[in-house]
Amino acid sequence: MKFTLLRRSCKEAAALLVAREDRALSLPDTMALRLHLMACKACPQFENQILTMRQAMARWRQTSDESGNKRDSNRP
Repeated sequence: MKFTLLRRSCKEAAALLVAREDRALSLPDTMALRLHLMACKACPQFENQILTMRQAMARWRQTSDESGNKRDSNRP
């Protein structure tokens, strides 16, 4: 596999980071993304922002589920 096949622009890397939230990436895309994240200064920051949003949404869902369960248990 040639190195040029693994090159990704920041725009392509950002699209892969977003896509990774919904589906598993192919091996070439995963490798290309990892290489890009090692070489780029800005994209790892974007990755951290995505991870922060994922964690915040997970906490929000957990809180929503807990408060919903409490309301359901008080119903007759």
